[in-house]
Formats: sequence, structure tokens, C-alpha cells
Amino acid sequence: MGLIDSHAHLDLSEFNTDRDAVIKRARTEGVVSIVTIGIGLEECRAALQIAQQWPFVYAALGIHPHNAGRWSAQVRDFLEHAARQPKVVALGEIGLDFYRNRSSKEDQRRCFRDQIGLAKSLKLPVIIHDREAHRETLDIVREEHAGEYGGVFHCFSGDAALARKCIDLGFYISIPGTVTFRNASLLHEVVRAVPLEYLLIETDCPFLTPVPFRGKRNEPAYVRYVAEAIAALKQLPLEEVAYATTKNTKRLFRLSGDERITSP
Repeated sequence: MGLIDSHAHLDLSEFNTDRDAVIKRARTEGVVSIVTIGIGLEECRAALQIAQQWPFVYAALGIHPHNAGRWSAQVRDFLEHAARQPKVVALGEIGLDFYRNRSSKEDQRRCFRDQIGLAKSLKLPVIIHDREAHRETLDIVREEHAGEYGGVFHCFSGDAALARKCIDLGFYISIPGTVTFRNASLLHEVVRAVPLEYLLIETDCPFLTPVPFRGKRNEPAYVRYVAEAIAALKQLPLEEVAYATTKNTKRLFRLSGDERITSP
């Protein structure tokens, strides 16, 4: 079935000089689909444009917690309109980031809750960003019934117990390139504990580059190394991990082959 990079940032400036080559290289390396993620107003516009140019690239649109201070009725109206486009498969990434605190916690909470409500009105899954805010993120997800149409905790950074709580609320767990790091023992435990049917894989490129390319720019072609690390940790064939994570991603984002499934 090939592999799906469930979370990339192809719109960012790190890809300005060779974006087309990066996308073509991913395809050559067995990546059948990519979901590129908007994190702000301009990034969402760019992500949607990229998705519209490539039949196997899809977009998720949302306001990242770093940009929550810019949330407004006008931004919401833009998202509501743009997210109705056929190539948009989710609202995200949205959530809380109490590590950087680039927006106030109050703004982050308001922006997060409003976007969950928007996703539910559009019947779209959500992509959750949660950094150093596990308890409050989970509380808001539970209170707002954010998993009503499915969702994923991207770049998962909690422990196995938190992963189980997320799964119980209707969410998948997405594993990034840090799983290839030797010292990522907590993430290794999560991978071993979470059943394969609840796992997605991602690059979060251009960030979090896996071994053996650590220190260089990440790109969707490298999602294979995430799958290989999961296979090793679970003592499973790579093909089984590829099949399961691709199937999970297609189910979450309602994809079939290179086309989105339009029926629920």
C-alpha cells in the first residue's frame, strides 16, 4: 500500500527552492499521499494551493497555538470557507503549547475551543498539537467532544497512559521521526504499548529529521524511517506497519487510494 506522511509542512520556506523535487522524491520513495498542514492564515492558503497542484497531496487547515493571538471572526470565516474545499481533509493543527507560550494561555484556549466547534460543524477530524499541556489539552478535548469526527494527536509527546486516554476519546496517535532517536525511551514505550491499529506516521517536516539524516532538513520521503523504527520496536515486518498506518490514515481522513472518500 505504500506509506502516507500524515503531517508535513510543505508550505514553509525551507522548501522554497526545491518543493516540487521534494514532492516527486517522496512519491519515488513509496509515499502514496502527503497531508500538508497550515498553521496560520498565509500558511493555510499556501498549503491549500500545494494540495490543489498535486493529486496525492491533501491539506489540513488550522491556527496553531503559537498564532492563537491572531484568532478573530474574520480568520474563522476564512477557515470555514477554505475548509470546504475538496482537498481539505482535516482542521489542524490546533491545540495548546505551554512550552513556547508564544500566545497567551487564554488566547490559546479560546482559539482551540472555537476551532473544535468549527471542525464539528464541518464534520472534519482534528489534528491536535499538545506540548507541555497534556492535562488541559485532554480536558478541552473531552469537554468539547473533539473526537466526534475523529482526530489524531500529532507528534505525540506523552506517555503510554496518556496515549490510552487519547485513544479512548476516539483519537489516533501519530509518531514522528524522533522515534529513531536512541534516547527517545518514552516514545519507544508508547510505540510498544499502542496497538498498531491506532498509530499514524509523520515527518512534521522540515522539523524532527529522523536518523540517519538527523541535523538536516526533514522531508516526506524520510517517513519510511519512522515506519522502520516502529517495525523494529514492535518486532513486526515493515510491510505490516506500512499497511496498517496507511489504512489508519485513509480511514481518519476519508481517503481511498489517491482520492478522498466523500461519503462518511
